[in-house]
Amino acid sequence: MDSVVAFAVFGVDWEFFKPYIVLGLALGGVYALSGVGIVVLYQATGVLNLAFGAIGAAGALIAYWMINHTSWPHWLAYVTCVAFGGVVNLAYGLFFGPAFAARDPLVKMMGTLGLALILLGLMAWRAPVGGAFARFLPLPSSSHTFTVFGAFVNWTQVIALVFAIALTVVTTAFLRYTNLGTAYRAIANDREITATLGVPVRRVEASAWFGSGLVAGAAGLLLPDLLTSLDYAALTFLVIAALAAALIGRLQSLWVTLLGGLAVGLAQALFAPYASITQYRSAAPFVLAIVALLWLSRRRVVTITRTAR
Repeated sequence: MDSVVAFAVFGVDWEFFKPYIVLGLALGGVYALSGVGIVVLYQATGVLNLAFGAIGAAGALIAYWMINHTSWPHWLAYVTCVAFGGVVNLAYGLFFGPAFAARDPLVKMMGTLGLALILLGLMAWRAPVGGAFARFLPLPSSSHTFTVFGAFVNWTQVIALVFAIALTVVTTAFLRYTNLGTAYRAIANDREITATLGVPVRRVEASAWFGSGLVAGAAGLLLPDLLTSLDYAALTFLVIAALAAALIGRLQSLWVTLLGGLAVGLAQALFAPYASITQYRSAAPFVLAIVALLWLSRRRVVTITRTAR
């Protein structure tokens, strides 16, 4: 009711904005779960993974090819998309993680940028943009709709939001109450001391790479359905919104990252109806991240670097 009054005060038609709010929450859910995946990997390895979106996009293209060019069941394509993200991320972590372990965080980050550009080049080679058709990767859940407060909602949108919340809850509990979660936090504090205590650091880091990759694959599967098109370039730049959500959480708080992702999704969706500013929607993640960082750093210094050990 308060939201209706607020919209009325500012002369905005609440009914008109309902679909955009629904879409914004769904997109925000994908941004939030992506941000959580980025934060957990950063806490365990010190790596800001700029290839997050490209990995999800490549998995989505593979799923699209399997659905449209093979007789295999669709569920296998969806599973392959998610698994592809885990395998590629794990492979990068196993081959390049140890080599970059003692390097500056900026060097680690640029290594993942190289992976993103390689994947983007491969996608442009095998699935060039343009032509007489557009690519779509609809999920079965998008064909089932219902109404909430008069707005039409499909199950893909619900899944995106619920999955983000559930992932945040489960990951928070995992980091706090499990031995592996304790190992993540120990490595984040001091990698060398943790290794001397007998913790298999490389195995722990490998699990973080694999888990974060699975989240990238899930995001790559959900986003094309929400955007109603499989644009691998747009999916690659999903990492921008996800990084904004992670920065709003200061690369530490999963719950603030969740709220940051939802805020970014809502901001982008609510700007869509305004032709004069819709072209600036891509700036919303940066603006929100900067405002949040300035607000949260009033009494402390915020940094995204870690001391190499």
